[in-house]
Amino acid sequence: MKRDKGITLIELLVVIVIIGILAAIAIPAYTNYMQRARRADAKTALEQMRASQEMWRAEKGTYSNNLTALQNTMSGPAATVGDYNITLKAAATTFTGTATPTTSRQLSDGALTIDQNGTKLPAEKWAK
Repeated sequence: MKRDKGITLIELLVVIVIIGILAAIAIPAYTNYMQRARRADAKTALEQMRASQEMWRAEKGTYSNNLTALQNTMSGPAATVGDYNITLKAAATTFTGTATPTTSRQLSDGALTIDQNGTKLPAEKWAK
C-alpha cells in the first residue's frame, strides 16, 4: 500500500483547538498585565503629587490647590498621565489627588486616590 503524505482534517482540528485553548488563557492574562502596567503610571503620578504637596507645604505653610502651579514649581505631575486624568482638591491642611481613567481599556480599573496622610484607595489596586 502507498501512504499519502500530508495532514488529515482531524490533525488540523486538534491544532486549532490547542491554539484556541492557549489564546483563551493568554489573552485575558495579557490584558490584565497591561491594565496593571498602565495603572502604575497613575500611581507614580499620585505619589509624585504627594511629594510635591509636602514640599509646597514645607515652603509655604499650606497645600496647593493648583495642579499647574505645583507642576511648575515643585515638579508635580501633569494633568494627564497615560490613560488617566490627574485632579487635585486641596484646602489649607488637606488634599486629595485623584487619577481617573480616560480610555475604554482602563475604565473597568476605576479611579485611584491619595491624600495628605498617604491613604491610598482602593487599597487592593495600590497593592498590585
